[in-house]
Amino acid sequence: MRDHIPVVVQGSGRRARRAGLVGVLWAAAELTVTVGVVVLLLVVHQVWWTNRQAAAAAQEQVQSLERAWGQDPAPGEGAGASDVPDVPEAAAAVPGPEPAPAGPSRSSRPAAGPAAQRDRAYAVLRIPRLGLVVPVVQGIDKRAVLDKGYVGQYPGTAGPGEGGNFALAGHRNTHGEPFRYINRLRAGDELIVDIRGRRFTYVVGKILSETTERDTGVIAPVPRSVVKPDQGYGEPGAYITLTTCTPEYSSKYRLVVWGTLKSS
Repeated sequence: MRDHIPVVVQGSGRRARRAGLVGVLWAAAELTVTVGVVVLLLVVHQVWWTNRQAAAAAQEQVQSLERAWGQDPAPGEGAGASDVPDVPEAAAAVPGPEPAPAGPSRSSRPAAGPAAQRDRAYAVLRIPRLGLVVPVVQGIDKRAVLDKGYVGQYPGTAGPGEGGNFALAGHRNTHGEPFRYINRLRAGDELIVDIRGRRFTYVVGKILSETTERDTGVIAPVPRSVVKPDQGYGEPGAYITLTTCTPEYSSKYRLVVWGTLKSS
């Protein structure tokens, strides 16, 4: 009898290794696609869905406030002290991805009635050029105020229509992004603040396209940049300041819009 000599087929081994490699690559491709879909859904949620939720909630606040006033806001006399809610003692920077300049110390004006709830609007900001109507809330806390699509008033700054600086912060991207297009504002544009049926109209005067996040001078009673001292004002008055992050989808710098109260 002849001994049977096994025959080794090298091609089948190579095919098996190729099949294993193809399987690994296919699994890696599936994992990559899955991760990509998850990331895309997170981006859609952050950029689109949070915007819709925050914008809708902000508009509900505006409507609720106007119902509480009992009438649509209309032009009128300047508000008295009782029309302006008090502000908290401490001024803090906006937390999270969109910080803003720290506020100055508390103003010397006396307290004027009970403080507004942080999550409830007390005024409405209207910017006709941008078609913007947004509630104004005390404080600049990220979660309690800004992430809800509201505009927040810096603690310690003047109230609407008062002498000093009525300073506001708002998101530029996501969470309602009320200040997304304030870079489009130009000198002479109106910034309208309604409070208890009374109206204060400010006129855009100056725009600081870029400054640091800690440029506290931009929200001082007489606003003037401490980073760029040639930018701002030099005399007391009744000012409004809008601050937000720049460039878009970044929190590296701050964009500032200043206005002055229009005489009646």
